[in-house]
Amino acid sequence: MAVVGTAVGFDLDMTLIDPRPGMVAVMNALGEEAGLPLDGEHFAANLGPPLDMVLRDFGAPEDRIGALVDRFRQLYPEIVIPETVALPGAHEALAAVHEAGGRTVVVTGKYGPNAALHVKALGLAVDVLVGELWSDGKAVALREHGATIYAGDHLGDVRGALAAGAVPVGVTTGPCSRAELLEAGAEVVFESLAEFPAWLSRQPLSGAREPVR
Repeated sequence: MAVVGTAVGFDLDMTLIDPRPGMVAVMNALGEEAGLPLDGEHFAANLGPPLDMVLRDFGAPEDRIGALVDRFRQLYPEIVIPETVALPGAHEALAAVHEAGGRTVVVTGKYGPNAALHVKALGLAVDVLVGELWSDGKAVALREHGATIYAGDHLGDVRGALAAGAVPVGVTTGPCSRAELLEAGAEVVFESLAEFPAWLSRQPLSGAREPVR
């Protein structure tokens, strides 16, 4: 059953938070432990896609991917959480939504329990957190929780917003350029969420558009 009301959605990695130093370390630690050529620097520079997809791209054997994902998630809290910081404007963007009478919904491809650790550690004012959704799949949670705007740093975030009928907002704090985000369909692109509150103050928080089919 859909939640009645108005919400603004946000991606997590490289939209609200910067986990890159920890991501480099955890992926390299996993590769060393597993005896696989996993590239932490490349991984951290291209955050967004689901972990199983990333591991396949690194050439991990299919029959080991499930165990590797589990081990990554086990290593994650100790290695990544302490090294992660909030990105510029993150706290202010969330506060702006609440000040406008809306709810904040974070929809991320990250494993939910680890995403929740970030939210708690950084004191992010998040009302709803949904993990393990990627690209168009994010539309399910965005529709369920009534998000009329979705902000993210990746082309997959733009696709998710469009699929949900939400206004796609891009930020260039992640791997995608302004031109790439606009070409994918972002309505507006910011250098960071520091620009988001002023923009939000000029937007109605109701009336999601028809989803792109």
